[in-house]
Amino acid sequence: MRVGIVGVGTIGQALAKAIDRGEVAVQLTALHSRNLAKAQAFARTLGRVPEVVDLAGVIARCDFVIEAATQVALTAMAPDILTAGKDLMVLSVGAMLDHPEWPALAARHGCRLYVPSGAIVGLDGLKGACVGRVDTVTITTRKPPQGLAGAPYVEAHGIDVYACTTETVIFEGSAREACQGFPANVNVAAALSLAGIGHDRTRISILVAPGSTRNMHDVEVEGEFGRLTTHIENVPTENPRTGKLSSLSAIGMLRQIVSSFHCGT
Repeated sequence: MRVGIVGVGTIGQALAKAIDRGEVAVQLTALHSRNLAKAQAFARTLGRVPEVVDLAGVIARCDFVIEAATQVALTAMAPDILTAGKDLMVLSVGAMLDHPEWPALAARHGCRLYVPSGAIVGLDGLKGACVGRVDTVTITTRKPPQGLAGAPYVEAHGIDVYACTTETVIFEGSAREACQGFPANVNVAAALSLAGIGHDRTRISILVAPGSTRNMHDVEVEGEFGRLTTHIENVPTENPRTGKLSSLSAIGMLRQIVSSFHCGT
């Protein structure tokens, strides 16, 4: 399978390196980034150098496109990729909450949309639970100040996350509202809502956790099946907004897609 990656930030580079090391049985054919010089420099570090091309070039050369860029970039490119009949893995998951038409577009053109679990666990249990009645889905996210600084919601409300001396709630609301206010910080809430009961019924609290060195997420689900809780503490990458599990999850999903054996819901 010929793969193209759009975005050469933390997750895009991790995916490209994993493919280059032979950890996934696919061919990395093309890279694209808004910073072409950065993409070209990174491509030259790989054993098998992919072409650095524009988005049209990625679509033309690849069977499978991985978006590892931004919500804005994904919104602009997803319709072209899906209309071309190319499978798409989405990492800026929050953009999907504003585009419920994308799965139907993929179906019309005979391709698929994939969303990795990202930096949380428990989506398998949630999907199984949703076969029956699920009453509530909540997620509580705790991040160190540097993992939340600069988010649009933080900037708009004049919140100084570095001034917090104890755990402080800075947001409570729906997954949809959280993804709009924290587009690069809480893609976990988007994935949770897509796997579960939707972005308006999925609730999230976001806390600044001064002194913490990890990004933490607690999920609680209640329904006719009973009650499910998960807790995870992610080690951040060099990008403090992104946990290491995010890239590992994407690599794991890509492996599953090309594997003849699937385990888990």
